[in-house]
Amino acid sequence: MSASETSSCDCIGDPKRAERDPAYRRALWIVIVLNLGFGLIEIVGGFLADSQALKADALDFIGDGSISLLGLVALGWAPRARSQIALTQGIFLGLLGIGVIGSALWRAMNAVVPDAELMGAIGVVALIVNVTAALVLSRFRAGDANVTAIWLFSRNDAIANVAVIAAAGLVAWTGAAWPDLVVAGVIALLFLHSAYEIVRNARRELRAA
Repeated sequence: MSASETSSCDCIGDPKRAERDPAYRRALWIVIVLNLGFGLIEIVGGFLADSQALKADALDFIGDGSISLLGLVALGWAPRARSQIALTQGIFLGLLGIGVIGSALWRAMNAVVPDAELMGAIGVVALIVNVTAALVLSRFRAGDANVTAIWLFSRNDAIANVAVIAAAGLVAWTGAAWPDLVVAGVIALLFLHSAYEIVRNARRELRAA
């Protein structure tokens, strides 16, 4: 594929071109570096701020980067193998969501008010990182279950960060821990919803194969 074809690739609605386009591989590498790098930073920030929402969001970053790396490796594999990878992605995301819900429930019984200023600052930086990743992947959001899974992860990250910033504001306003715990739960539910969509698409493709 020539450079002009790559730059004008209408990958939305044309999953085969999205999978072959070198720009898609470059986009995945950018997303992998952004997510794994910032995920490690945010998990430290989550412990420093004592914020469950930040910890949940950091897990989302790390999971997103890991799944994107797996998706990159799977490019060029047989359709059935790619669908099996997507199924693994969906199950992983679902387990992550269940884990976050369990952690939030445990912390609800041992509530500690997080550092709202640090929580909000990290949330803003995380939003910038996630919006960047989502924009990089936006024209590759249509494709098979594997391509769709990677797009959903990046989209979820951006949505989750808006919620984290809102929670930081509510923590500062109320002086209570519940906004942080509620947002952690919302992020977990978002995990579960996307996991359901990914698993459903992957199983449909496996049946067709």
